[in-house]
Amino acid sequence: MNPQVFQQAVLAWYSRHGRRGLPWQQHINPYRVWLSEVMLQQTRVTAVLPYFQRFVAELPDVHALAAADEDRVLHLWTGLGYYARARNLQRAARQVVAEYGGRFPDTVEQLSRLPGVGRSTAGAIRSIAFQQPAAILDGNVKRVLARHAAVAGWPGKSSVLNELWRIAETYTPAQHCREYSQAMMDLGATICSRGNPDCELCPLKSSCKARKLSRQEQFPGRKPRRQMPLKSTVMLIVSAGDEVYLQRRPAAGLWGGLWSFPQFDTLTEAESFCAGQFGETGELEALPGLRHTFSHFHLDIQPVRMRLNKTPARVMEAGRQLWYKPHAPGRIGLPRPVTRLLSSLENRRQALTAESDELP
Repeated sequence: MNPQVFQQAVLAWYSRHGRRGLPWQQHINPYRVWLSEVMLQQTRVTAVLPYFQRFVAELPDVHALAAADEDRVLHLWTGLGYYARARNLQRAARQVVAEYGGRFPDTVEQLSRLPGVGRSTAGAIRSIAFQQPAAILDGNVKRVLARHAAVAGWPGKSSVLNELWRIAETYTPAQHCREYSQAMMDLGATICSRGNPDCELCPLKSSCKARKLSRQEQFPGRKPRRQMPLKSTVMLIVSAGDEVYLQRRPAAGLWGGLWSFPQFDTLTEAESFCAGQFGETGELEALPGLRHTFSHFHLDIQPVRMRLNKTPARVMEAGRQLWYKPHAPGRIGLPRPVTRLLSSLENRRQALTAESDELP
């Protein structure tokens, strides 16, 4: 399809049907565009909306994010998952402040050097915030282009990805850059959806090769399936009065920088930890297990609880461990399974308190 005809069709559709009420489409600047693009990676718009609004309310610009305590950033991110995104977000903010005086660079090359900013995110910042030509290729755009040109294969393969980038570059206009980028993302999100695309409403239906072949569901190609590995862990909940013991995870690796219950391979290791750390041993109470699924494996968690007979000496929050009050939660970053367990503990405590209040 002629690039100019393609652009005109997409832009005309966007002028009538494009989304304009999303919070990052208001008061557009590089910070808000960048933040929304990072949050939307591997996360749906509906899930991102409240997180984006809370985040910009507390950290409204790149200077505020760069200066914020890491726990504050991770707390605002808690529940979004893929926590490396949050850590890279702050690293990039500090780089923008240190190297560019708080002003985002406006080239794809410079933007791509920021931690966590790939080629497509850089293109979105340049085209939407700076209104300069730059191709984008997020998951929605990959789907539109793969179907339109019937590009076979999984986009995770370099040959397929390179072909999609070639097409994206070909169709990217020199003008109306902001509208075009937003139109392509909207088209993939609302019309050219993964399942049951609404082809009759698509502005590209007359030239879409996948539609002509009646093979829309086959493009783009799916990632080769492999069995998800299953791992297991013992999660130790040590309680003293109305507080529980948490440790900060190492910066690198799973749940990096977040606060979690100590984890062990076996119950024996958990018991030895209690003896060494708190000078107490006793029977561990098994709580209902839960499964948490990551992008590349399942994790079966067996929570066990140890109630201490006495409150140990306080440990400072500034270190690698702290005593946490579930009924008065602090502003720290917590993995989703830990928040679920804390919520369960607090519900249990409230129920026991209510029962005791009813006793004559």
